Amino acid sequence: MTPLDRLVRHLIARDGPLPVSRFMALALQHPEHGYYRRAVAIGRRGDFITAPEISQVFGELAGLWLAEAWDRAGKPDPCILCEAGPGRGVLMADALRAVRRVVPAFGDAPRLHLIESNETLRAAQASALADAAPVWIDGLDGLPEGPLFLIANEFLDALPVRQFVMTPNGWRERAVALGGDGRLIFTAVDDPASALAAAGLSLPGKSETGEVREFQPDALGFVEALARRLVACGGAALLVDYGGNVSAGGSTLRGIRGHELVDPLADIGETDLSVDVDFGRLADSAEAAGAIAFGPVGQGALLRSLGIEVRRTALKQSAPADRASAIDAAIDRLIDPAAMGTAFKALALTSPACPALPGFPP
Repeated sequence: MTPLDRLVRHLIARDGPLPVSRFMALALQHPEHGYYRRAVAIGRRGDFITAPEISQVFGELAGLWLAEAWDRAGKPDPCILCEAGPGRGVLMADALRAVRRVVPAFGDAPRLHLIESNETLRAAQASALADAAPVWIDGLDGLPEGPLFLIANEFLDALPVRQFVMTPNGWRERAVALGGDGRLIFTAVDDPASALAAAGLSLPGKSETGEVREFQPDALGFVEALARRLVACGGAALLVDYGGNVSAGGSTLRGIRGHELVDPLADIGETDLSVDVDFGRLADSAEAAGAIAFGPVGQGALLRSLGIEVRRTALKQSAPADRASAIDAAIDRLIDPAAMGTAFKALALTSPACPALPGFPP
């Protein structure tokens, strides 16, 4: 039993069932035992692998996207370059290498800031990005003034989710409780009215018993704050994650360990948790705050429009046969609809002063 297993059981025994959102926040961000505070699980030997770790081309194209957005915004110098959830710094290192070669003016303009809570990952980022003099912050409110160009890849999916479940007595908030055999189970808590009002949710009146609806208040808060910042200071943002465009019934909460799906209620603090991102709701919130939203579009479609096939050809020209096969396999994984090409989506945000962004239809 992990330290967080014991803590969660203690809190449930003392206070009653924990809402799923509080459980997820504890599991991932507990100051001492939370998964993202203690684990470095990215990569083939870890629990999961992200697009930048699969192929350098992802970070290169992301960097060139940011440089083109900067150009269309009037080439502000200085400006703020920010990554939310930068992992081991691989994406940003690849991005900066590409823009310094292709768009050197953008390579000199930004002041790099990283939103990261894991001290071990901060050390890895410091090594990978030493020549960029990164500054670490805990959130958007730590950014200095100035036009902002932000990227977040697989960041929003790990923000806590609130779940509501239809019961014979109507909608109730979903929570984690202790079962009769001592195992953790999902349950429903009474009096959902205040929770629904606080969440700003309007749930369908007629639904089948057991149907689950999800809502990510922290993700919405992040996007709303980001949109307000872009409206006030200018800039653009690219958000890439797995998810969809329309809220759908059913729980998407998953546990991931050793690249396998596992019970999200087991081995708390040693298991990654994530949910599908509701890009449609995020886009609506960004536009309500005054920004312009583009997408979502599938990751494969975006990367193709940004020139991933041209880059594939260039990389393979000077590569031996075995390396060329590895390049193909990695890029295919990023864009193939059967892999990450459609499961992952991209949403772009900009200020009204810069209404066109590369890779997105108007």
